[in-house]
Amino acid sequence: MALQVNKIATSKKKNTSGVVKKEETESVSWLNKDISFGASFSNTKKHLFYEELSVLLGAGMDIQSSFELIEEEQLKEKDRQIIHSIKQAIVAGKSLSEALKVAGHFSPYEYYSVQIGEETGKTVQVLADLSVYFQRLLKQRRQLVSALTYPSIVMCTAGGSIFFMLNYMVPMFSEIFKRFKGDLPAITKAIIYLSDLMKSYFLLVLIGMIGVTVFFYMNNKTDWFRKYYSIVLLKIPIIGPIFHKIYLARFCNSLYLLMASKVSMVRAISLVKQMIDFYPIEKAMEEIESKLINGASLHSCLANYPIFDKKMVYLIKVGEEVNKVDRFLDQLNKQYSDEVEYKSAMIGSLIEPVMIVFLGLVVGVVLIAMYLPLFQLGNSF
Repeated sequence: MALQVNKIATSKKKNTSGVVKKEETESVSWLNKDISFGASFSNTKKHLFYEELSVLLGAGMDIQSSFELIEEEQLKEKDRQIIHSIKQAIVAGKSLSEALKVAGHFSPYEYYSVQIGEETGKTVQVLADLSVYFQRLLKQRRQLVSALTYPSIVMCTAGGSIFFMLNYMVPMFSEIFKRFKGDLPAITKAIIYLSDLMKSYFLLVLIGMIGVTVFFYMNNKTDWFRKYYSIVLLKIPIIGPIFHKIYLARFCNSLYLLMASKVSMVRAISLVKQMIDFYPIEKAMEEIESKLINGASLHSCLANYPIFDKKMVYLIKVGEEVNKVDRFLDQLNKQYSDEVEYKSAMIGSLIEPVMIVFLGLVVGVVLIAMYLPLFQLGNSF
């Protein structure tokens, strides 16, 4: 049954059970921030939105009062307007899924999932599942960001140190060495050569970097760019396998939520294709959808694409044989998520000492190259 205003109880008593209080939201909201460029309703906000809405509706509150409470606790005017527009659409007679679609800030996966929940009478459960889905997405992203933050900081520090030494410190020593007119060690000559090279081509390199950035920005939505980007991404040592597991976990979780809501396999594959923003999986879903219509099994279709590993294919085959594919998909999602968490933690613990040694070697080599001629000059007296 669709959740619509004319089917909601007339009681307007506002039960705030399970709602995150505004003061608490203000104090911890910075912990839930995720990287979002141009998106006015991020994954963090969607997680909180679905969580609160499922709690309120599950507690027996009518949908209009639920949206009024959620609207009041929004800290930003843009978010408040989005929630208000959804509420107004529901008051005008639209179902929740239709209101989400009209709002324009939700993916087809989301409002189709809610529509299925309305049709099957499991709207609260679907909302809770969507909240868990976005919570897992955020957890995976934070794990990866946490693993890469320290190496990135060290690399930026190393780059800044090298730039400073080659552009300011090395030229000062170079002028001193010219006065002695003696033969310099090979390592000193190499460092001075790099310094001169950087000063001569720095502007050209900067323009090239800006050009590459603009090129990526203009082409990151095209199919050919996404295709080759995904190929390169998956082949990066250490990082590639982690991204592979992240997208497999998202695929399994998305398909599990839909099949647990009794959505047909063909329709579930079509919705997953719209939700997973990763070229190899999107293209695979397009072809698998037509094969399923012709009677092929899911595991036999997945086996034709290298992006899906043998473990997934085997477990889905077993799930199809016992008619419990959704249970095996949930198990696969948990396994992949655990692997991502373990490998992310491992990257942080392994890269940290390596980066410290790298930075020390870079700075040490430059300093030795600059002071070695002075030591030789001192020994000549």
